[in-house]
Amino acid sequence: MPASSPQIINMGCRLNLAEGESIRALLSGRDTIVVNSCAVTNEAVKQTRRAIRRARRERPEAELVVTGCAAQIDPQAFAAMPEVNRVLGNAEKLAPAAWAAADPVRVQNIMAVRETAPHLAASFSTHARAFVEVQNGCEHRCTFCVIPYGRGNSRSVPAGAVIDRIAALAESHAEIVLTGVDLTSYGPDLPGAPSLGQLVERILAHVPRLQRLRLSSLDGVEIDGRLFALLTQEPRLQPHVHLSLQAGDDMVLKRMKRRHSRAQSVALVERLKAARADIAIGADVIAGFPTETEAMFANTLALLDDCDVVHPHIFPYSPREGTPAARMPQVAKEIVKERAARLREAAAARRARWLQSLIGSTQQVLIERPGDRGHAGNFAEVRLPHSRVGEIVTVTIKAVQDGKLIA
Repeated sequence: MPASSPQIINMGCRLNLAEGESIRALLSGRDTIVVNSCAVTNEAVKQTRRAIRRARRERPEAELVVTGCAAQIDPQAFAAMPEVNRVLGNAEKLAPAAWAAADPVRVQNIMAVRETAPHLAASFSTHARAFVEVQNGCEHRCTFCVIPYGRGNSRSVPAGAVIDRIAALAESHAEIVLTGVDLTSYGPDLPGAPSLGQLVERILAHVPRLQRLRLSSLDGVEIDGRLFALLTQEPRLQPHVHLSLQAGDDMVLKRMKRRHSRAQSVALVERLKAARADIAIGADVIAGFPTETEAMFANTLALLDDCDVVHPHIFPYSPREGTPAARMPQVAKEIVKERAARLREAAAARRARWLQSLIGSTQQVLIERPGDRGHAGNFAEVRLPHSRVGEIVTVTIKAVQDGKLIA
């Protein structure tokens, strides 16, 4: 890329991707590398450090700035890296004044941040779909999670600002993804305490041009009747629900300080599938949480089948300093690794069966770069003859190859 172009390296979640595009707009024409870090696991922090070193080797003359959750939580560690010029916190990374300043470390107390402004990119020209942040932060304190200390407490973007932004993006993007740290907690901090379901209703009503709307990770316990009805009845809301399950054993869930039981997760998926048979279920699942016995792990392994998980995100447990789980009796690392591998193997087999079941079906596919691939509404990846990026095409699935549908 040209030396004068900002390079944004987004690690981790879709929220970082959305914010990364806003950063790109702020830095137009600036010879800067921004590493937008992730702190969800120790491995994510290691990957951030590797990305910093690689970026410095590739562009030795550019300014290199580190931001994101890992930078927010431990700014001095990144400021000490010789490759790094500046460190900005999660609030500062979207503030023009912070980018205009010269101080090497600019990170405020994220817990003091009470509002989330509609920091929305001018365009997502490099992406077929656009990501819109509607919520940030988290009020919950799961015992394994460090993210609230990187993102702060929950805060929501007013619906009017969200709708205005989506209306503008819908002119050039067929699909919008709503993102947040704890998306289903949207609204209580706003006047009238609107719910996520109410926000989705308003988006669909006020942006008729929008063809496809997708939601990022949801906490099943917060899916109320209005949101459930939309997920199962609204054709523009895509049939793809990603749930923050984390475990399939009630004692592990209790020790994680999750707010749902195993039975509640299974019942929710059964209700979703009964109301809309083509819904594809994704899930975050942690292997080897502290105190997890083989029997507890077996319950989590069985949950993949019981909840029909076809889009799995499997994480080996990673102790994060300062979290309650890090002080619990730990499972041996080799056992954690082995259990994660077993989960991935079982999840891959279920996914393969699901993909095979789609042969002969008709799917609407959003074409992504370079034009010979895309994702269906159920988020299965599809390979197809070359089409124009950003279009939605209707195809018949002929085969499965290397984990992809072939049209």
